[in-house]
Amino acid sequence: MSWMKQEPGNVSRKADLDRPKKGIPGLIDSTVNSTIEDLKAIIDAKLELFKIELTDKVALVGALVLLLVVLMIGVAYLITTIALLFGELFGHTWLGYLLVSLLFLVTFAFFTKVKPNALKNFIHKILLSAND
Repeated sequence: MSWMKQEPGNVSRKADLDRPKKGIPGLIDSTVNSTIEDLKAIIDAKLELFKIELTDKVALVGALVLLLVVLMIGVAYLITTIALLFGELFGHTWLGYLLVSLLFLVTFAFFTKVKPNALKNFIHKILLSAND
């Protein structure tokens, strides 16, 4: 079983591979290795930056949704208060609610029939100014 024995030449070749190369091949090898390591570091840094930016945007959206819910609750209470005020002024609570409801229906009709693009353009301007 001479084929299983390790020849002394194979041991010296392995030792040659472990030693740093000299000359142009060594320079090319070290340049390629350092370039690969630099690329890995750049990719890792880009991924980390992407994660940070993504979590920042998710936090912003979460905060905006929460503020929108609080605003909607506040507006609902304000509308109810105004309806109750008009009801007291006219002597019947239902008249106050009717007046406020008619105001909303007229606003809806205005933005859907008279000026359908006005609201879209207004929201578009707000969004563009928020991104600047």
